[in-house]
Amino acid sequence: MDADTGKPFLRWAGGKSWLIKYLSKIKASNYGNYHESFLGGGATFFYLLPKKQSYLSDLNEDLIETYKAVRDHASDIINKLKTFNNTEEDYYIIRNTAFDSKIERAAQFIYLNQTSYNGIYRVNLKGKYNVPYGFRKKDFIDEQNLLRAQYILKKAHLEQCDFYSIEDNIKRNDLVFLDPPYTVSHNNNGFIKYNEKIFSLEDQMRLSNLIDVIKTKGAFYILTNAAHKTIEEIFDKGDKKILLNRASLIGGLNSKRGHTSEFVFTNTEL
Repeated sequence: MDADTGKPFLRWAGGKSWLIKYLSKIKASNYGNYHESFLGGGATFFYLLPKKQSYLSDLNEDLIETYKAVRDHASDIINKLKTFNNTEEDYYIIRNTAFDSKIERAAQFIYLNQTSYNGIYRVNLKGKYNVPYGFRKKDFIDEQNLLRAQYILKKAHLEQCDFYSIEDNIKRNDLVFLDPPYTVSHNNNGFIKYNEKIFSLEDQMRLSNLIDVIKTKGAFYILTNAAHKTIEEIFDKGDKKILLNRASLIGGLNSKRGHTSEFVFTNTEL
């Protein structure tokens, strides 16, 4: 298995695949342990491939269960995925099925992620996944990438928890990557409006406090966030502040796709 390359096995709305080209100066081997507390699709983790210990977490319980299942049972998940079909009828049957085992649930999560509309993860008030069928033609099973992801994840600590829970694990010279859901509707899309309900301005303030803790411990951070005056005020701590433009991949009935700006705050050599 090639351990020098990696890529996400999940599509993730708001993911950071676009940021990778800006990380060429970041060598994970120059730091201590790696921490990522808004894991999502894990694009940054799979790009950096930290050689030391990685602590990966997210508040999304289904997501973390899927990562753990891929780490421990990738072949079984692949075999289950091969029983699914990419049709609209099958999609809604699989979406509405309550599977019993973690392997089946992980296969369901990956299947829905790959065949749904825009790869958005969204649940209704009852906690039920409710994203519609995406009419994608691309094969939803990438066996080699799932097996590669399993290999890369073998030494990773995975935990479902609030982002602030990483505080105790951070040591001097560690690297922390932070990619919170964007609270501010800087491009008025439905995904961000949805995130306002799960990551408030109060949470942004807590995240700012966590960055203070990271710096006090002599560790390093990279934070991505919406390019908005309020965000700038909260996170401008005298470190590097970089404004980047990227193509917006999220769409909705009342939104327009195009380019949007994001801030990157960091005390690394990025």
